[in-house]
Amino acid sequence: MRKPFIVAAFLAAVGLTATGAFAAAPSGKVPDNFVLVKGGTFKDVKSNYYGKGVTVSDFYIGKYLVTQKEWTDVMGINPSKFAGDDLPVERVSWYDSIEYCNQRSIREGLKPYYNIDKDKRDPNNKPDPSFGDLDDVKWTVTINPGANGYRLPTEAEWEYAAGGGQLSRSYTYSGSDDVEEVAWYWRNAGDRPLTGFWYWPAIEQNHDRTKPVGIKKPNELGLYDMSGNVREWCWDWYGELASNVTDPKGSQSGFGRVWRGGGWIGDAFCTAAAYRSSLAANGTGPDQGFRVCRNK
Repeated sequence: MRKPFIVAAFLAAVGLTATGAFAAAPSGKVPDNFVLVKGGTFKDVKSNYYGKGVTVSDFYIGKYLVTQKEWTDVMGINPSKFAGDDLPVERVSWYDSIEYCNQRSIREGLKPYYNIDKDKRDPNNKPDPSFGDLDDVKWTVTINPGANGYRLPTEAEWEYAAGGGQLSRSYTYSGSDDVEEVAWYWRNAGDRPLTGFWYWPAIEQNHDRTKPVGIKKPNELGLYDMSGNVREWCWDWYGELASNVTDPKGSQSGFGRVWRGGGWIGDAFCTAAAYRSSLAANGTGPDQGFRVCRNK
């Protein structure tokens, strides 16, 4: 597993870009490519949270996955397998994503949402029962709940937004019951449509890959690529879901961080809005990316 990138925080702190040019003046204004998600209980009848008394507060979420241009403007280097400004950044770990959130916050004059202690191993980061201790990083990361900086969505926020929030039509995928309308996945992400069973050599030969963000149909809230393209990191440890709570933040401990939405390598079922899975926090892949949120 790769370790997270070492980033020169000084550049971000003084408002410089990777090329040495001064960035735009810091502002607390939410960017235009963010959507205000009005909170409430889950209307999506296919959601894991439906009917369980879970309420989500208002929050902002990016219309699009974080792109390689957005990543490189902040972090200075591009880890992605497939290069392109409008392609989603990929091959980023959960730790990389957390660092990006803080560095972008500093760059824009916002209060960072995360406290990152790289010298203290997180006691809540447990070994995988099947495979042992996969995470060799184990930074201790805590939050500043009232901060206005960028952050990952919680799993509940992600699923609420993917399901259309209060405008939900209870689609299977984010924005449609037809996976082809909204998602890039292994059958449609290459040179030609693939049929039959999932088969990696066929996927490779078909040149399957990520696609520019925002091409497929958006969901009810105007959010793109919440099904397919790349899997999206969430804040939470993977575990049992809470009931009768407002703004749940997942389990107190675990051995993997949640990812949602599926990606270009996976099958259609992985792109369903209710599908859940996880990966060690230091894990990466050419179909692993993220999108960011901000508090209202």
